[in-house]
Amino acid sequence: MLSQVLGNLNKFSTKDTLIDYESFDDAAAYNLNNETILQTVDFFTPIVDDPYDFGRIAAANSLSDIYAMGGKPLFALNIVAFPVDDLPLSVLTDILRGGSDVASEAGIPILGGHSIKDKEPKYGLVVTGTPFKTPIKNSTAQPGDVIILTKPLGLGIISTAIKKDIADKNMIDEAVNIMTYLNKDASEAMISTGVNACTDITGYGLLGHLLEMCKGSKLSANINFDSIKFIDGSKELAAKGIVPGGTKRNYDFIKENISFSNDLEMYQKYLLADAQTSGGLLISIPKEKLDELNSKLSGAKYECVKIGNFEPLESNPYIKVS
Repeated sequence: MLSQVLGNLNKFSTKDTLIDYESFDDAAAYNLNNETILQTVDFFTPIVDDPYDFGRIAAANSLSDIYAMGGKPLFALNIVAFPVDDLPLSVLTDILRGGSDVASEAGIPILGGHSIKDKEPKYGLVVTGTPFKTPIKNSTAQPGDVIILTKPLGLGIISTAIKKDIADKNMIDEAVNIMTYLNKDASEAMISTGVNACTDITGYGLLGHLLEMCKGSKLSANINFDSIKFIDGSKELAAKGIVPGGTKRNYDFIKENISFSNDLEMYQKYLLADAQTSGGLLISIPKEKLDELNSKLSGAKYECVKIGNFEPLESNPYIKVS
């Protein structure tokens, strides 16, 4: 949304600007004293009831953009909005403790930040990092590349079920575990293996982010619904109509660029457009390197799955779902 608005403004840039909002990449890149610096910012309102878990989720989500670009986080700053007249400061303490614990897990300090008084809590991080080599972009996939997804989908569906108080404890625990699981190991594995492109799955859902990769790389993608992993219970919830408004808007925005199999029902299409928080990495890798990547990710907490492949673009639709 912000990048679309910025496109209407007079742009100022310098020779040291390497990546900005125009490319729809996950983080900005800037040349500072002949070294590439990555920077990103993200924050949002609570999607779970527990303030400590909210802090952990928000921090992991903020760090993900650096990992998606093949980067190493260096340090972070807190961004906080909090209703000091309505909630005890102990809630804010728990939020910040959650963020601090995840930052520690990532091996970085939180050096400070900024807070404002607001009617609803909001939390996130500004994260500064540096790429291990050159930044991995979302627009450099190649024909024949295999498409890999490193976390299961369904987080938006589960978050809506939590708000409606119809999600059971196991479902909530699994969603929190997925959202707080850093993309650090997956990022390091793809860096050492060598991949062509990457992005992370967040607010635009799988199809939205895959569409960005297709348009940027001038390719089409074939994906198989049955190959994709979903959180236990998310399919059943979607089939019952538990679908967030953001997911429906995602679908409406991208549907003209997608060709769906006639076998897929509407709820399955929504699952593929489901808005995620702190989702997995979407990796484009040459097929001859797939076994090496799988070997390096064999100990990952969540199964990394091949969901499709890229092909030369002949005409719209950009994505075919079977």
